[in-house]
Amino acid sequence: MTQELIVHGAEWTEKLLYVYPNEYIYWSIQIVMYPYMTGLVAGAFVLSSLYHVFGQKDLREMARFSLVFSLALLPVAMMPLMLHLQQPLRGIYVMFTPHFTSAIAAFGIVFSTYAAIVLTEIWFVYREYFVQQTIALQGKEGLAHRSKRVLYHILTLGAYNTDPAAIAKDKKAVKIMAAIGIPVAGFLHGYAGFIFGSVKANALWMSPLMPVIFIMSAVVSGIALCMLTYIIIMEWKKLKATLAKGRGDESVIDIRGAEMDVISKTARYLMMFLVAAISLEILDLIFRGYTAMKSWDILRSVMFDADFFKIFILQYGLGNALPFIMLLLPGLTIRRTAVALVLVLFGVFMMRWNVVIGGQAFSLSFEGFMHYHLPIIPHDMETFKEGLFGALTVAATPFILFWGLNKILPTLTIGNR
Repeated sequence: MTQELIVHGAEWTEKLLYVYPNEYIYWSIQIVMYPYMTGLVAGAFVLSSLYHVFGQKDLREMARFSLVFSLALLPVAMMPLMLHLQQPLRGIYVMFTPHFTSAIAAFGIVFSTYAAIVLTEIWFVYREYFVQQTIALQGKEGLAHRSKRVLYHILTLGAYNTDPAAIAKDKKAVKIMAAIGIPVAGFLHGYAGFIFGSVKANALWMSPLMPVIFIMSAVVSGIALCMLTYIIIMEWKKLKATLAKGRGDESVIDIRGAEMDVISKTARYLMMFLVAAISLEILDLIFRGYTAMKSWDILRSVMFDADFFKIFILQYGLGNALPFIMLLLPGLTIRRTAVALVLVLFGVFMMRWNVVIGGQAFSLSFEGFMHYHLPIIPHDMETFKEGLFGALTVAATPFILFWGLNKILPTLTIGNR
């Protein structure tokens, strides 16, 4: 087993100075993607809940979109772990035997609870639509129409009452489920920070602020991804409609594309959470420097020397400060917003990278360093899973799932309640 782990880490680890023989970068890109994807799940749900629970009317257009997107992201949360495991078939044991004796085991309970909440909330949001589609498809010929009618009939769960009193109960249920889901979503991602923050043997990870930092950055990344996806979809629909009009197709309706009013209002909430996330990270850095524990010398070497460019230039500069300024400047445009959102997502990814990879960069001897080289061109299944193509597979999966879900649960063709 030990030999397998050494070979596993030796594929992408470069050692400098004095490093123990059994030290490698064991947690690679998939463990970076793991907290990143779970953060997107929690952030997308929080964006939806800001409308349903707190009545933020300016988020009305994004609420349903982000809720369905959260469902598309949910199955992918466990995907990086499954790709990383040497025996992935054992991963299902977490779901079959949940208990609170370890953070990973507790994940099975939290994940199942959160999935049930999201599915229940979506059912109440779309129940009226399911009924309408079941009635509208009645009597239509063709296998596709009959199949869709059967599907929507099943999804109604036999609840066909759409009078105002029933709809009002649906809205109340949505609000309740969203309110319950907010702390569960926070715990879903906060436990990832708890896993790192509770590792006493690692000086970079051991911090009581780690779960809170993870939660705040998760909300930032989830909001940014929902906004960026919304912009891309709406602008694509607008482009298709414009091209169809240019070909003389008068049956095509006009599509305005992404509405700047919706984007600017959502961007304000993004900046609020971004300020909170940056403040917590800087506070953690100041606290470490002020307390100056025994491990501070090696941490300072990692932060201000070996990983200075990754932390202060890529993460804080390019991923935090620059997009914040771009969103803060007057005259916000769709194009500038899209660029800022890409940078925000990159900044959160670099935060995850610097925590996971940077936390393994220094040797426990405190006299050596290790560098992680991401496998680009895979030469076997291991370098595929733990390399660039494995990470891209994880990143692309939620968009494929969202495309399929949008065929059943349209997010942009009908108004939000």
